[in-house]
Amino acid sequence: MDPLNLTGKPCPIPVIEAKKALSKLPPGRHIRLLVDNEPATLNLSRMAAGLGHAFRCEPAESGRFLVTLTAGSLPVPAPGLQAPGGLVVVIGRDSLGQGPDQGLGRSLMKAFIYSLAELSPPPEHLIFLNGGAFLTSEGSGALGDLKALEDSGVTISTCGACLDFYQLSLKTGSVTNMFAIAAALAQAGKVVTL
Repeated sequence: MDPLNLTGKPCPIPVIEAKKALSKLPPGRHIRLLVDNEPATLNLSRMAAGLGHAFRCEPAESGRFLVTLTAGSLPVPAPGLQAPGGLVVVIGRDSLGQGPDQGLGRSLMKAFIYSLAELSPPPEHLIFLNGGAFLTSEGSGALGDLKALEDSGVTISTCGACLDFYQLSLKTGSVTNMFAIAAALAQAGKVVTL
């Protein structure tokens, strides 16, 4: 069978299409996907690991990747049946509040991130997207505090499309995609958006 051609498909379409295809397979059967970028392979790998499926990736012609996913035997919880998760904070900008002085807003955001580490318990997950991606990237004044949060067990995720758009180099946490962000929000006990 020819692989499912997902070249040129933006995030999170490859993950969503892979999940749909895997849901129709019995354990041990596999699907093959053709993607054209490394972030898609990373997102598929994370999705597979999270759902108990085997993942394999090999280079294909013209800079593409052939991904093979083998259906696992772990049951996937039905939506709405999971125990409520912890606090998820979504940060979509690099400053906090609005005002004529962006320097103040950036200082407030840095103080807010530092304060998150003092919560007991701390947030379960910090998600950075759009302008928030600058906070997890090279040159951010919040990197030390974010690394301390990560070391304490807080999951830190930054939107891969946002990093690519702004041409940023991630310095803490991991790259994520919109499907994984939606899933984290759906499973959260509480969501705070900045």
